[in-house]
Amino acid sequence: MKIGKYLALTGTIMMFLILYFSFIVKSQILKATDMRKIEVGGTIPAFTLDDQNGNRFDISSFIGKKNLVIYFYPKDDSPGCTKEACYFRDQFEVFNSVDAMIIGISGQSVKSHKKFAEKHRLSYTLLSDEGNKVRKLFNVPTNFFGILPGRVTYIIDKNGKVLYIFNSQVQSTQHVDEALRILKQIR
Repeated sequence: MKIGKYLALTGTIMMFLILYFSFIVKSQILKATDMRKIEVGGTIPAFTLDDQNGNRFDISSFIGKKNLVIYFYPKDDSPGCTKEACYFRDQFEVFNSVDAMIIGISGQSVKSHKKFAEKHRLSYTLLSDEGNKVRKLFNVPTNFFGILPGRVTYIIDKNGKVLYIFNSQVQSTQHVDEALRILKQIR
């Protein structure tokens, strides 16, 4: 009986130590690979990804031409992501009126994005970031102990300067409201 309790306690302690050291190692790796943090007043990095139609999308082609709303979301067709995507869709004309382009980015495939866009009649660009390279460039944080990709929106002016960053996993529609609020102020 005592040996069983001892083994259970030892197992619990070992599990805690493994999780603790895994966290320490992961945070050190992230610090080492942290090239630069995207902040208000800074500029966005150059990147190229495939859109939902399989076409190459180079962000530098739009700098100087449009205000940009780049939102990173966890996953196609999940409840919060669908709500956010559809709210962006519903406000599409308002974004056009402030000369802004909407760009959604997540780690799913081009095929997944195509299906998601067609299912919900999304009329804006979705970019496939398989491997999360662009997510890492932007240093988009993860949530829930690194399990869930973060939900962050960047509002960028025509010069590529970051005007505002909104980070909230649960307030999915507020990403749209905040983006519009900022874009209407710069008109």
